Amino acid sequence: MQVANLHLLALFLSVLLFKLFTNKCEKSATFAAKFLMMKKNIPNLITCCNLISGCLSILCATAGNLKLASYLILASAVFDFFDGFAARMLKVSSPMGVDMDSLSDIVSFAVAPTIILFSFLNQLVGELPPELRYSSVRLLPYLVFVIPAFSAFRLAKFNHDERQHTEFRGLATPANAMFIGFLHFSAARIPLLNNFWLVLCLSLAFAILLVTDLPMFSLKFKNLHFKENMVRYIFLAIGLVLFCIFGFGACPIIILAYILTSLVRVFLRNYYDI
Repeated sequence: MQVANLHLLALFLSVLLFKLFTNKCEKSATFAAKFLMMKKNIPNLITCCNLISGCLSILCATAGNLKLASYLILASAVFDFFDGFAARMLKVSSPMGVDMDSLSDIVSFAVAPTIILFSFLNQLVGELPPELRYSSVRLLPYLVFVIPAFSAFRLAKFNHDERQHTEFRGLATPANAMFIGFLHFSAARIPLLNNFWLVLCLSLAFAILLVTDLPMFSLKFKNLHFKENMVRYIFLAIGLVLFCIFGFGACPIIILAYILTSLVRVFLRNYYDI
């Protein structure tokens, strides 16, 4: 009888321990699942910061505060860099993250800088002679709204173009945003950029560059070796010098240098096999 009771007690304790162990494992699994979910959404959270910054930029641009609007585009560019960096570091890239990134980029690097550019062009229209200022010329700034459309096409193409893992095909939307979104800064230092016709033509030319198939180098470093990243290091050095001279007004000049560097790189690669 005592032996039977001991067996029952042992069985009861075994069941109790098993239940406690199972509950602990379930809690651990739940915690691990929650942690994994949080980890997966860190890049998406940074992408949301990019989007919010772009929305605030639009708000500032419509209120006439073009400087703050441009600074917010710069903030979006920082968030755009770190969301991809975080995804690679945490190894949590996903199709959802790619879609979120593209949707945020349309706002931050297409709509927001276009509104800044549109406002700047309207300021330049106001400086034209009266016979032009009150003619159909005042409608020309609306042409720049092809930029968001071309940017959307460029982003959709980027997401499905296998060639763009190592280099870009066409001008990247953040680069275009840094050009058109900071032209008013450059105009304060370079009087030539206060010309309505020049700014309009440059803006439309850059819109076309968004949808071209021109190879342009990426600034993503796979390693820090100088030989493998010589073009990137040279470009960054040029950009730093220009920024020291022109401040934020250097952004459009740096993007022009980026395009010229890409063209030289394509020429050397095609004709000299470099």
